[in-house]
Amino acid sequence: MKLKLNSEARAILRAIMEEIRRRTVLPESSILLEKFEPTSDPEEIRRRQEYFREKLPLVKEGIGEYIAKVKPIRFRREYLHDRVLIVDESEFERASSLGLCEVSTESVDPSEYPLVLSTVGYGIDVELSPAQIAPELYVLPLWENRETLEALARIGESLGRKSVAREILRELAPLKEVMERRRVLESLDELVAEKERELNEKISEKLERFSLTLTGKELVEFLSELRAGNYDAIFRHFGGIEGEILDLINEAESELGERLGVAVELFPRDEMYPVRAAPERVEALYQELKRELKVELYLKSRGILERIAHLLPGLKKELESVKELDFLRAVKDFTRGFSFPELWSGGIAFVNGRHLFIENPQPVSYVVGTKPANFSVPGSENIADERVVILTGANSGGKTSLLELITQIEVLFHMGFPVPAERAWLEPLDEVFFFRRKKSVYGAGAFETALRSFVRALRGEGRKLILIDEFEAITEPGAAVKIIGELLRIAHGKGFYVVIVSHLGEDLKKELPFARVDGIEAKGLDESLNLIVDRQPRFGRIGRSTPELIVERLARKRRGAEREIFERILRAFRP
Repeated sequence: MKLKLNSEARAILRAIMEEIRRRTVLPESSILLEKFEPTSDPEEIRRRQEYFREKLPLVKEGIGEYIAKVKPIRFRREYLHDRVLIVDESEFERASSLGLCEVSTESVDPSEYPLVLSTVGYGIDVELSPAQIAPELYVLPLWENRETLEALARIGESLGRKSVAREILRELAPLKEVMERRRVLESLDELVAEKERELNEKISEKLERFSLTLTGKELVEFLSELRAGNYDAIFRHFGGIEGEILDLINEAESELGERLGVAVELFPRDEMYPVRAAPERVEALYQELKRELKVELYLKSRGILERIAHLLPGLKKELESVKELDFLRAVKDFTRGFSFPELWSGGIAFVNGRHLFIENPQPVSYVVGTKPANFSVPGSENIADERVVILTGANSGGKTSLLELITQIEVLFHMGFPVPAERAWLEPLDEVFFFRRKKSVYGAGAFETALRSFVRALRGEGRKLILIDEFEAITEPGAAVKIIGELLRIAHGKGFYVVIVSHLGEDLKKELPFARVDGIEAKGLDESLNLIVDRQPRFGRIGRSTPELIVERLARKRRGAEREIFERILRAFRP
């Protein structure tokens, strides 16, 4: 049974939900709010309260840091072009329906595919299952989301429970080496180009420092051999530097081989400067390593998946539970300092309620209907369990804010949440109506619209709370007393709870002996000539309005002729 709310009350519900939603870290978490639409069912409210009582204490400070690192882990279903599956003719249709790779009933040239899988003993033996044919589709998303797995493990530790994420991380560890080599292979061209640059710089430095010294006899012999066409003499004299250059090339290739995990020979020896890696050798090396890595990645992934497959359902549950945990963390943050209200029959009562959307609000205690035995608030002896209350008092004194606070408390209560009060006693209702005074809306049209809305609220039976903010503002006072009086008589006769803000407290009190009149009073002006208002209503007492104080403030702020006029008006208040 959903709690029925009119548009203004539902606007407060939306504001509350937006505040909670704003505190969530994961976009999916706020969807859980939809499960907590206000309900009129007392048992459902109790069930929700028990849920929050049990779950909110589990949320520890700082857990949001780990929740923020959790990302969805999606296992992709892709068609892999790097493998072929050889099967028996009887298995062909089933194997093809998996849609994972090329399927054949005949042998193929192994050079065409890095991976040849088979159910008939040709290539790597497999079973007809995605886990055996394409284990990388399960393992690689886990590897790419190691930060998420680590966050899940930390969350599990925070909650005092074992996380399967930690075990999955341990099983993924052997994949590190092959993934590093794959990363290096993907940047092979850049690595070779960088090694070329370094190598040519070193050779250039050696050549700049190289000098050839010959004695007179050696020079004569050297020239004679050149005239005779014996060019070996050149290499004999320059052989030392050639050897040093070869050493540099070998060293560079050795370093590349260590990075790639295989012996390489990329640089030609016949042209020593400048050194250029042979493109065909680089491409051949790339294809060879790529093929080897695909096989190694497949085999490692298959082994890992066999060991963690039974953990994946648990991982799915942990990922889902993080959404709930994020939602609970947002609720806990929003409801910090709140309390769970008691369900009871008799009305609405709360002690030290605090408006949700006013900074540093003055706590207010209030009762509509039966006063609880433990409601020990000064002046509460004037309460006689009235269901209809007329709230009077100072302009800008907090009357509208009190109606908003009552609505906020009611909405949160019917959601099953804690409420912003030290203590609260609340009866589950069927409907809540909040009629906020519309600024700058006057005239016959506005009056007719408002009157129709009030009458709709009074239709039917049930447990209803009706909050009205200054109805008389849209019609003349004399008519307002008659109309409000009759509306409140109807509400009283049906047992509805009503709080109406009005400056016609004295007139209405004469007409409605069953109603209580409460008042919010201004006490004076502070040093800055601002009104000093005690926002806690005085029970059973009409709140004096503030025109005298406003006139006094204007008189003290103005100068000259204006001040004289305001002082004359002020004297009219003070015979």
